[in-house]
Amino acid sequence: MEEKNKKINVFVPLIVALTLMIGIAIGQLITRAIYNAHNRGGIFFQPSGKISRAFEIIKGSYVDGISSNTLEEVAIKGMLKILDPHSMYIPASNFSAFNEPLEGNFSGIGITFNMSMNDTVVVINTVAKGPSEKAGIKAGDRIVLVNDSLVSGMKMSNNDVMKRLKGKTGTTVKVSVFRKGVKELIDFIITRDRIPLVSIDAAYMITSETGYIKINKFSRTTLQEFMVAAAELKAEGMKKMMIDLRDNPGGIIDGAIGMSELFLPAGKLIVYTEGAERERSNHYSKGKNTEYNDMPLALLIDELSASASEIVAGAIQDNDRGTIIGRRSYGKGLVQEQYSFSDGSAMRITVARYYTPTGRCIQKPYRQNDNGEYFNELDARILHGEMMEADSIRFNDSLRFVTPAGKVVYGGGGVMPDVFVPYDTTGYSKYLAQIRRLFYGFAFDYADKNRDELSAYTDHHSMVKHLRQNKILDQFVVYAAKRGVARNDSDLKISGALIENYVMAYIARNIIDDKGFFPILNQMDQMVQKGLEVMSKE
Repeated sequence: MEEKNKKINVFVPLIVALTLMIGIAIGQLITRAIYNAHNRGGIFFQPSGKISRAFEIIKGSYVDGISSNTLEEVAIKGMLKILDPHSMYIPASNFSAFNEPLEGNFSGIGITFNMSMNDTVVVINTVAKGPSEKAGIKAGDRIVLVNDSLVSGMKMSNNDVMKRLKGKTGTTVKVSVFRKGVKELIDFIITRDRIPLVSIDAAYMITSETGYIKINKFSRTTLQEFMVAAAELKAEGMKKMMIDLRDNPGGIIDGAIGMSELFLPAGKLIVYTEGAERERSNHYSKGKNTEYNDMPLALLIDELSASASEIVAGAIQDNDRGTIIGRRSYGKGLVQEQYSFSDGSAMRITVARYYTPTGRCIQKPYRQNDNGEYFNELDARILHGEMMEADSIRFNDSLRFVTPAGKVVYGGGGVMPDVFVPYDTTGYSKYLAQIRRLFYGFAFDYADKNRDELSAYTDHHSMVKHLRQNKILDQFVVYAAKRGVARNDSDLKISGALIENYVMAYIARNIIDDKGFFPILNQMDQMVQKGLEVMSKE
């Protein structure tokens, strides 16, 4: 036995040494694998130990004590702050709200509502076949209680109300409403479900040949929504298309690429991305759908058109495919990827830049750790006169590019339109400036008092005809006078038509939602009218 133990004692150090060597080798392989994986993903941290040491010291020694979660979140935010304006940390509590616009849906009860002047939640419309419609909620109902808690007259924001109505799919919420003609509150138990967040605000024939489609964002559902809307308009006789991307902040790149493909033949470059840790990635048109390849096309953009909107505009412009109309776009050309944490939070890291087919960088300049100047850049554009005169914009010759057809375009941030349209100041007067704040209140009150009669009109044409017959402008002027803004006949000669148009559009929104609002508003929208003028020559 003793001899056997001696043999074992001899081998133990060898076994330990071998184990350590294997452990070191495996550790090196894992470290190398992590390095390569992170490096391919565009993120690689080589820890010095200072962060961990600082964390331990603060956690173990700070006089008032501090939670680990707080330290972690502050550290992450601090690292992201020195990167770029669009890298961000998303707390777990805000994760759903951040991602809903991109996913194209949320879980709720399926209503459109407005807050009245006396802080009452009034249902404008219910989503077709949605939870509220199935439960029996109707347009015009006032939501007084949610789960027996008062929401009427509580000076709550729209977000506050939505938080109470939203919830996990399959859960229920009790909603108590006041309905005209019914003495007691009516209780509804509504089972929440997935509600679509539509990307298309309006799609209609703006002339006998021209279809108009307004897109408010790019989500996972945008391309499909767009294709359905375009097919319906084509069936109505559309031979030309106007796409309105104004105020569209962007979203998912796939939707922008897919939409661009509809208008480009196979093999055309749509956009490419590149970063310090990311190789160039080209996105070409596959030519699967050629239905709209030759259809005359105009795109409307402005200073709030960003990201995916700029990808579409850049692809169309650089391929000499259509006419870009409006004002220089925002200039957001940074590509983010989202990385999730185990607690439900996440961070979005910028990993590359977008470039148009000619090689223009969409991203406007920024300085690290100085987001104030970056986000106030639009104010600087206004002061510089860019919103009024195209000539006020100065481009650097080093950022000059040429399209295949020989058109000169410039980089340096955003997409400059082919046809510039300044801010519209026609029809503006002192009286208009004074009464603008009253549009919403008047439109809501008028629609609410005349809901039964107005509900008979399901399109903007019949709505406009009815409102004009009822001299809606005169009614609004009387309403404004009762609220301290006296009638001004000289200014009404200048602004009367514009005021009437605004009032009719807001009334229509309270009855038939955006399918009434935008068609009426566009009747006097200078950029839309310029688009029609350009397209009439094609």
